[in-house]
Amino acid sequence: MDSSEIKQLQILAAKSRMGAILGTYHAKSGHPGGSLSAADIFTYLYFKEMNVKPEQPDWEDRDRFVLSKGHCCPSLYATLALKGYFDWNELTVLRHVGAMLQGHPDMKGTPGIDMSTGSLGQGISAACGMALAAKLDNKDYRTYTVLGDGEVEEGQVWEAAMFASHNKLDNLVVIVDQNGLQIDGTVEEVAGIEPLDKKFESFGFEVIKIDGHDFEQIAASLDKAKTVKGKPTAILAKTIKGKGVSFMENQVGWHGSAPNKEQYEQATAELQAEIDRLEGNC
Repeated sequence: MDSSEIKQLQILAAKSRMGAILGTYHAKSGHPGGSLSAADIFTYLYFKEMNVKPEQPDWEDRDRFVLSKGHCCPSLYATLALKGYFDWNELTVLRHVGAMLQGHPDMKGTPGIDMSTGSLGQGISAACGMALAAKLDNKDYRTYTVLGDGEVEEGQVWEAAMFASHNKLDNLVVIVDQNGLQIDGTVEEVAGIEPLDKKFESFGFEVIKIDGHDFEQIAASLDKAKTVKGKPTAILAKTIKGKGVSFMENQVGWHGSAPNKEQYEQATAELQAEIDRLEGNC
């Protein structure tokens, strides 16, 4: 990628973060912290990596995506809106009764959502099923899933990892958003998961460690994953919870708290300033 492509992705990611703040503010609930940490990953997947058609969300040969940490859907929704799956204004009624966008992804009600998720640990299992289906049907589509590092404490994650390795699912990419924080504190305090790379390697995965906010590293890791044969890939992406909003960064309290009016205005101003800087309008 050249510098202009990277800058465009950075602008899209900032807009995705702004959408997450917009949605959680109007909902008066939700999970902004982990949404902001994963925004760069969502942006790269939908705007550079995955073969999808927003005008045809159920296209049979599309690449699949499963947000296993389903509570972090606000920035995924914003990314989908930016990609053209639905109108941006849907974000303003996030979590409202009868609205398209609910607090966890709903595959029956939201274009672009391939699997309903919410119970932590279950999304990766569904992703394994999609990847196996592609193998059985001789299809070329790939399956991507994003997990939280707190979510990796779930036993079902490792059952799915065994399944993926046993079935040689080299068309599956597991991305762990390692922001280091979960609802009750730091991941290490709650149930230390390190050395996570060695754990995935022992389950038969190709493991790649990256800075989850560096688009060049994201790109290189996904390019490498395409060359891996006979086993799945795990990308361990080091991130910052609340990335892009100064008072939310690395603050566990923003795991599941919505901004008030003053906080919303400050967060939006910071993100808009970043967009203006990138666009050269400041």
